[in-house]
Amino acid sequence: MKALVLALLFFLVVASEAKQFSQCELASLLKQQGMAGFERVSLENWICMVAHESSFDTQAVGRINRNGSRDYGIFQINSRYWCNNNQGHSHNMCNKPCSDFLNDDIIDDIACAKRVVSDHNGMNAWEGWKKNCKGRDLSQWTQDCNL
Repeated sequence: MKALVLALLFFLVVASEAKQFSQCELASLLKQQGMAGFERVSLENWICMVAHESSFDTQAVGRINRNGSRDYGIFQINSRYWCNNNQGHSHNMCNKPCSDFLNDDIIDDIACAKRVVSDHNGMNAWEGWKKNCKGRDLSQWTQDCNL
C-alpha cells in the first residue's frame, strides 16, 4: 500500500511539471529569449517546428529512432547528439541529461535548441520542420499573437 501511495505521489509531481504551451504564449517567450531571427530563423519557423515535433508539450518523448536514440521535450532534443539519456552513446553536446528537457521550465531547452540550430544542419535537424515547415508561408503561426 505504501508503494502505491508513493507511486501516485510521484506521478502527481511529474504531471504538475508538464506544460502545454499555446502558440502565442510560446512565441512570446521565444521572442523574449532571443529566438526571433537567431541564426536567421524566424519565430514562425520555431513555432511551426515545435507544433509538429511536440505539439507544444514540455513532456513529449519521441519514439525510439532508427539509431536507438530518442527525442525529448518541447523541442524534441535528440539523445544521440544533444543530451544524455543513459541508454547508449551520446555526444551530449548540450551537456545535459535528457530528463532536464521534460519540465515546464524551458529556458535550458531554448539554450540547447539554439546550440542545435547553430550546428551545420540548422533547422534540418528536425524532421517535423523539414516535412511541414521548410519553404512554406508560416505567417499564420504568429499572426494573432500581438507580439
